Amino acid sequence: MKHGQISSKELSEFIRERATIEEAYSRSMTKLAKTASNCSQLGTFAPMWDVFKQSTEKLAACHMELVRKLQELIKEVQKYVEEQAKNHKKTKEEVASTLEAVQNIQSVSQALQKSKENYISKTLEQERMRKEGATQKDLDKAGLKVKKATETYKSYVEKYATAKTEFEQRMTETSQKFQGIEEEHVLRMQEIIHSYCQSVEETHIQIGEGQEEFVKNMENTSVESLIQKLAESKGTGKERPVGLSLCCDVLKSVNNRIFVCGVFCVFLQNVPQLDEEGFCIRPENSFYSSSDSEDEDEPRKFHVQIKPVQTNNGTHQHKATIDELKASIGNISLSPTPAVRDVSHQHAVTNYSLCFTTFILFYLSSNSRLSNNDLLSLDPFGPTSTGSSSSLPHSSVPPPNRPTTPLGTATIIPPPRPLSRPKLPAGKLTGINEAGRPFSPSKMSNSSPPPAAPLARAESSSSLSSNTSLSTSNTPTVGTSRGPSPVTLASLDALPIAVAFTESVNAYFKGADPSKCIVKITGDMTLSFPSGIIKIFTSSPSPAVLSFKLSNTSRLEQIMPNQQLLHSDSSQSDTNTKDFWLNMPALTAYLRKSSEQNPAASYYNVDILKYQVCSNGIQSTPLNLVVYWKCTSSTTDLRVDYRYNPEAMQPPAALTNVQVLVPVSGDVTNMQSIPNAIWNAEQSKSLWKLSDISDKSENEGSGSLRAKFELSDGPSIPATLAVQFFSEGSLLSGVDVELVGSGYRLSLNKKRFATGRYMADC
Repeated sequence: MKHGQISSKELSEFIRERATIEEAYSRSMTKLAKTASNCSQLGTFAPMWDVFKQSTEKLAACHMELVRKLQELIKEVQKYVEEQAKNHKKTKEEVASTLEAVQNIQSVSQALQKSKENYISKTLEQERMRKEGATQKDLDKAGLKVKKATETYKSYVEKYATAKTEFEQRMTETSQKFQGIEEEHVLRMQEIIHSYCQSVEETHIQIGEGQEEFVKNMENTSVESLIQKLAESKGTGKERPVGLSLCCDVLKSVNNRIFVCGVFCVFLQNVPQLDEEGFCIRPENSFYSSSDSEDEDEPRKFHVQIKPVQTNNGTHQHKATIDELKASIGNISLSPTPAVRDVSHQHAVTNYSLCFTTFILFYLSSNSRLSNNDLLSLDPFGPTSTGSSSSLPHSSVPPPNRPTTPLGTATIIPPPRPLSRPKLPAGKLTGINEAGRPFSPSKMSNSSPPPAAPLARAESSSSLSSNTSLSTSNTPTVGTSRGPSPVTLASLDALPIAVAFTESVNAYFKGADPSKCIVKITGDMTLSFPSGIIKIFTSSPSPAVLSFKLSNTSRLEQIMPNQQLLHSDSSQSDTNTKDFWLNMPALTAYLRKSSEQNPAASYYNVDILKYQVCSNGIQSTPLNLVVYWKCTSSTTDLRVDYRYNPEAMQPPAALTNVQVLVPVSGDVTNMQSIPNAIWNAEQSKSLWKLSDISDKSENEGSGSLRAKFELSDGPSIPATLAVQFFSEGSLLSGVDVELVGSGYRLSLNKKRFATGRYMADC
């Protein structure tokens, strides 16, 4: 029995080691797939890298699926080990009487042997005395001793017979019980090994199918198709456009500002030249004339110029923020000139409007560094002008895998790691008041937060565009159920549908007053369909309607469904749930079009709805913040207090990849920080990178970041700090989905949230 327990534990350790090896191999293959993603996307060979990437990802998914199966098998083995220990303990109690029988026969056997030896000794003594002619008196005494020894010997013979009978009976029963335990043990071990072999065999089958698919994709990729794909991806259209010229010079200033100085000129087919100032010269019969009374001999000039942004002087005046520029897009309205006289002129003006709007969008993307206060729009330690120097040389570090923020704002990019940094003098950080201040009001507080802004169209983007998301080229490997093989899909099975919820939390903390915290939370829901489902939809005249129920909708302030694909009943009385169903013909058409545009994809994503979450001020923020500044002419003391708030999440989850970015002015010459932060002299910013924060962290997720900066041109001006983090497996809204009806099954339900603009001021 003891050896059985040892073998069970050793088998568990063996399977665990195999799972570790498979997981390491899967991660290596995933890394290799990312390498294929980073290969050159230029030239005709570029589509082949997608095939390599998908095949490698499927191989990694197969091995990760084996890891999952082995981990489940390990749980079964551990469960059996526990059952085995309990069974052995129970057996020991049951065979206690057998142990007594064994001990009894051993003691009786020893006593019997002694009595036998005593009987023989006394008998021989009596015979010796009789031969030597001893007196009758001595013979009588010897006879009494022989009689007594005989009786003792006889009694032990009887005791031994009784003990032997009981011993044989008990040992027979116990041996049969032991044999039954060992037979059951061997059978259970065989079952475990059979499950192990089956899991490995299924993985090998999936790997073979994936390899076969890879070979077919390679064989079906012809030279003509590759050249055709290149032409389609690089081409600008199949029809010759109306004569239109776009003049745009992109310049780089000396103050780390990229600006566009452009002149948009509309050229008609009979207006080919510009004057010396960059104006379009109107020919005869030009459509620019708006009145017959104007001088026909004077050419009309059309000149549009966007001036560069003024150099930043360190103040908040005369700065166009990213939000202001984005808001200006919605106010641009270019209408065709009323004096258009022919179709070609109409097309020219329409194209001009489109190009002008495109130019503004390009201007926005080129001016992502317009404002130092727009922290979330900047690379924390991004490059500066070519003329600047730094005492901290650094190399480029790629950003980690993290969900794309749903809002249309840029996010913090992890800074390059410095190759060297100045040594800091030892000494305790002083100057920051350590008195604690409250993070949030009590739960019984009646204070209400400021109303959140409505969900804007410009603030939303696809939720599955990150490296860790479901995409048209990525196969999901983690979910609530096993799901189908990524290679095959049978039409008779319940069709697998994956769903992803992605939410963005935007917060602004002002001082230590919780009532001044402004919070806005938005989210979106995306469905993902395997490529094989398109054939099933198109082959069926009326595929089953995909319906689902959204729960916890009472926590949503606003829901914006995709009007082209999604329907709902506005008369539903339950405020906490909402039923939706998809327009199957429209969905089928959309998936077919997506398949035509990207035929090699394994999955296709569809944005279903967007929503805004009802917020309750600081109580809705997963990480509460308070920042303190103490600025003098020579030093600046900074303290950032943070507290993990599990009540804001459903369910509570760890905040990962936490980064805190703080700009510090005043020409910092030295920095001391607890915990250690990264200082970049070029950008005058410090960056803390924290490990995961949760209720299992030290102090239940509460802590402080402290730093002391020595200045050469103080005092510093307190600035806005920005925070970035994200979380997997949890939402801030608690919203959930459930499929209604038959024909479909939910193979993956992915939930996550990330920061949008998450800032704090003193």
